[in-house]
Amino acid sequence: MKSNKSANEMGWNFDNSYARLPASFFVRQDPVPVKAPKLMILNEPLAVSLGLKGQALHREEGVAVLAGNQVPKGACPLAQAYAGHQFGQLTMLGDGRALLLGEQITPSGARFDIQLKGSGKTPYSRQGDGRAALGPMLREYIISEAMHALGIKTTRSLAVVTTGESILRETELPGAILTRVAASHLRVGTFQYAALGGNVEELRILADYALQRHFPERTHDENPYHALLQEVVKGQAALIAKWQLVGFIHGVMNTDNMSISGETMDYGPCAFMDAYDPETVFSSIDLQGRYAYGNQPKITGWNLARFAETLLPLLHLDPSEAIRLAQEAISEFPRLYHAHWISGMRAKLGMFGEENEDEALIEGLLQLMQKYHADFTNTFRALTFHSFEETNLFGDSEFSQWHALWQARLSRQPEPTDSAHQLMRNTNPAIIPRNHRVEAALEAAVKRGDDSVMMRLLDVLAKPYAHTGEQAEFAQLPLGSVPPYRTYCGT
Repeated sequence: MKSNKSANEMGWNFDNSYARLPASFFVRQDPVPVKAPKLMILNEPLAVSLGLKGQALHREEGVAVLAGNQVPKGACPLAQAYAGHQFGQLTMLGDGRALLLGEQITPSGARFDIQLKGSGKTPYSRQGDGRAALGPMLREYIISEAMHALGIKTTRSLAVVTTGESILRETELPGAILTRVAASHLRVGTFQYAALGGNVEELRILADYALQRHFPERTHDENPYHALLQEVVKGQAALIAKWQLVGFIHGVMNTDNMSISGETMDYGPCAFMDAYDPETVFSSIDLQGRYAYGNQPKITGWNLARFAETLLPLLHLDPSEAIRLAQEAISEFPRLYHAHWISGMRAKLGMFGEENEDEALIEGLLQLMQKYHADFTNTFRALTFHSFEETNLFGDSEFSQWHALWQARLSRQPEPTDSAHQLMRNTNPAIIPRNHRVEAALEAAVKRGDDSVMMRLLDVLAKPYAHTGEQAEFAQLPLGSVPPYRTYCGT
């Protein structure tokens, strides 16, 4: 495939540092062209921040790049190799339907991966067709942008392009390609792949690359590989705490879906929890609840242990000392996670400072929410505005007793009531991507070709802490009884 020189007029400014790693980490390959690409949605603010010219991306040559029909000058398309524990089973994997075009260097000097998802078969596709359906690509666009607006580290979505081709799943579906933007696509699974290869020098090169790209300030540590492990542990502790604080359930926390950079990545069967229940599972394939909401911190610790195992040859020449260093680093995860979580929960309840009974107060509320099937997001929104509608939770004497304890806690802090209220407003979102709202947007876009429902949803999700009247409509739960919500891997 020839490079499209005019694509440089769009603002593409590629470097290809990943392509300079040993050849075992990737396969160079151009995207497979599609029949009739059409731009479905473009993230204009993100394009500007990347140094891209949105107007040019709307034109035919711009859409051709986003569809994989043209490769921009300076890009070096490749499929990345990685492994991963999928539901606990280690498997050799790789980009089976995605290609890294290269790394966009922004006007500020930042570096971001630009990846096409659904761009055709690669050597890692196994039995797959390398394509993606429109619904799952729009779903990733909606959820990832909502996560960004919530202040949670995440890969982002630049565009979705329809291909003019159908793909066959259970039924025939319209095809699409998502352009994903990431700090990098380095995964725990990337390191597992390197470790399985048994080449310690290549593992060292990968670790040095990850350090230089994401934690350059730690490259000169006495033991930089121990520092790498520490930084990944810290990043995941902060990330998973933020997931828990908004009721986000990833759904498929395999090690190949854990980013070294600390971003949320690979949105498949993810969703946001309505009624609070730690056992909530949405994924149709998670039959044992391995990745349930309440298990996410524990699974993260398990994944980090797998990451630490890959680094053992680099941590120390003495195997027993390497294991000690690894255990030392990963043993910090529970403490770091808990510190982020309880700090966030205090903020959600308007509490400044620390008191010994804070955790009991927080757990008391969560137990009541679970007992009375209270909505997670709306309960905290109601507490923020003291707007207690007639629900099983708010009408119960147990809640009244808890509320009195909470008010007493707030009365003991020197900060004024207005400050506590503002803290809660800034911490408790008015809205999340409600499952029924996301499904309605996808149905309109995919089945009727109507993107207006999705665009309105994206508009209100962009400012989740604004607490506007329009958002109140989108905070409502679905009317009547609804069957248990199920999500599926977007294949």
